[in-house]
Amino acid sequence: MPVFDPALVDAAQRSAAWPFEEARKLVARIEKSGKKEVVFETGYGPSGLPHIGTFGEVARTSMVRHAFQVLTDGTVPTRLIAFSDDLDGLRKVPDNVPNKELLAAALGKPLTEVPDPFGTHDSFGRHNNARLRAFLDQFGFDYEFKSSTDSYRAGEFDATLLKMLARYDAIMKIMLPTLREERAATYSPFLPIHPKTRVVMQVPIEARDVEAGTIAWADPATGERFVTPVTGGNVKLQWKPDWAMRWVALGIDYEMAGKDLIDSVKVSSQIARALDAAPPEGFNYELFLDEQGQKISKSKGNGLTIEEWLEYGPQESLALYMFQRPREAKKLHFDVIPRAVDEYLQFLGGYERQDWKNRLGNPVWHLHHGEPPAPEIIATGEGENAARAQITFGLLMNLVAVANSEDKAVLWGFLQRYAPGISPQTHPRLDALVGYAIAYFRDFVKPAKNYRLADETEAQAFTALDAALAALPADASAETVQDTALDVARAIPRYQNLTAKNATPERPGVSGEWWKAIYQVMFGEDQGPRFGSFAAIYGIANTRALIAKALAGGLVEEHAAFLDTRNKAG
Repeated sequence: MPVFDPALVDAAQRSAAWPFEEARKLVARIEKSGKKEVVFETGYGPSGLPHIGTFGEVARTSMVRHAFQVLTDGTVPTRLIAFSDDLDGLRKVPDNVPNKELLAAALGKPLTEVPDPFGTHDSFGRHNNARLRAFLDQFGFDYEFKSSTDSYRAGEFDATLLKMLARYDAIMKIMLPTLREERAATYSPFLPIHPKTRVVMQVPIEARDVEAGTIAWADPATGERFVTPVTGGNVKLQWKPDWAMRWVALGIDYEMAGKDLIDSVKVSSQIARALDAAPPEGFNYELFLDEQGQKISKSKGNGLTIEEWLEYGPQESLALYMFQRPREAKKLHFDVIPRAVDEYLQFLGGYERQDWKNRLGNPVWHLHHGEPPAPEIIATGEGENAARAQITFGLLMNLVAVANSEDKAVLWGFLQRYAPGISPQTHPRLDALVGYAIAYFRDFVKPAKNYRLADETEAQAFTALDAALAALPADASAETVQDTALDVARAIPRYQNLTAKNATPERPGVSGEWWKAIYQVMFGEDQGPRFGSFAAIYGIANTRALIAKALAGGLVEEHAAFLDTRNKAG
């Protein structure tokens, strides 16, 4: 029986979504190779902790994996290997660890032989591997973990290592043109692990014995000569040959990498071909930029951490950010979070109404591996006045602002007055969103607000808006409030737009300057939520009080006092 809906599989064959474009390359690959399974890989250097880039690579790879499963109707088994390069030598002591002296005394040793400064595992490498696995498990990724140390020592790579020894000259011919002259003079793809000091040695190879499977080298500090097997975990490969060796030994079919590794992918691919293997499929994704447009660097700390994102937005918003335009450089800073959250809600809200073609182009299908949850809808009103909608992140932040409270219970009071049947229990994702909105507003929105006083025309317009709202019932719908605000603006020449669609001299359209005035005077921002939705939730009486406060200059005075207190505290 088919694993997936035949209509879904049929639509997948033609989908232009990038995970399907990538997956189709894999379908062609197995048709050519005859392989009975497809192996995906993501790599990790455990000298540091997993970060937002780790999430992005695993999330994107998982999306391609799922797209492939749909294209093949689940008939081809797949695996995702999360590979830790933990046999690599420790090059420097990280800044963010305790007991630095333990690491300083172990520089050059494999990470799995460096003491754990946290005291929780038998080595620094094992500690960070555990952090990686907990990190991946936190997000529910389906993967198979592999340790470089364990794979080398168990002999999993032995056959490929011996083949690399036999093809040594071909590998050197690939590597030497990529190196500076000074490094090329002593370069070897094989790095023996010193049998006495346990340091991963960067030394030239004096001799090699293909039949015996050994290399000969000398310790530059003592002159002592050693003969070391290339098997059994006695050597570690330089990283580009190591990458190619893993592809070949593990049968990797797909691995993506950052744009900064394009040249490395090319070199490792050449080495894989020199070993009679096809390099994996994949693509190079663009790197993240900070708020100034500079490349994010872990050492500089000029980016956004995954913990910081998840303090202000749900995991799904981060996954959406990773899904969208992976081949374009994107700013990764706090100000992208609200838009990502509301875009996720928008995509989720539209999913159920779409056919398969459009569903497969909808990011939420990929983020949730084909099973996006139903949106948490707020239903209000009855009959012709009935309305169904999701509460946006932007609206919640403005609700936080005017409620002047960081208490979730206060905000739920407004939400429940608007829609009595809802609660944190019936709408848990909305409850989480309320918490994110409070945190984001407190740390980023409130300090950046810029309230201003209304000019004479605006003051007259807001007075007219107040009077119009006073004539509405207390439970007026969002649409009724929105239409009322539009009708107020139509009578004011400054806000009339005769070029708007369906506009007439008798019933002109309304320009964006009307909403901009409301946002600047009442919310201290240039943009804001749909006014009707906001007023319906905040309440007609509360909205009128907000207008009165704005006209009296209270909002400007309050914010000036807040900034003064904040500056003195800072």
